Amino acid sequence: MVTNTAAPRSRAALALAISVLAVVAASVIGGLASATSAQDYARLEQPSWAPPSWVFGPVWTVLYGLMALAAWLVWRTGPSEQTRRALTLYAVQLVLNAAWTPLFFGLGWRGVAFAELTVLLVVLVATVALFWRRSVVAGALLVPYLLWSTFALALNFAVWQLNN
Repeated sequence: MVTNTAAPRSRAALALAISVLAVVAASVIGGLASATSAQDYARLEQPSWAPPSWVFGPVWTVLYGLMALAAWLVWRTGPSEQTRRALTLYAVQLVLNAAWTPLFFGLGWRGVAFAELTVLLVVLVATVALFWRRSVVAGALLVPYLLWSTFALALNFAVWQLNN
């Protein structure tokens, strides 16, 4: 008996492509909302521990790659209610992720951005937990994003307070 493995491989490749496109869309939306965010960031009063603006691009590139891989690994665990729930929460946190830059830089609503980032962190913690249940590797791949987002929350709060 000969089995056709091309169809599952092509579905897996399509799922990986969709996962990558989702994080690219989130980053593009954020980037389009404030094309001058590096200059805006430099003009803000910042705490002494704030990183330089050039750090954000490389960090987010790595984080988005890890996020895409994690979502793909969860998708590969197979169709189930738990997989759908995990990927739905993942999609929600991606939308929240994309919304932060327009709030913080585009509109200058640093307090609203802080509240939004707080909600993002709650959703992200739940996403990490659900991903971990589906795939330990997928859950672990989101931990750097969770840590960076926690740092970003503290930085957002400090910048908000210093520029209020």
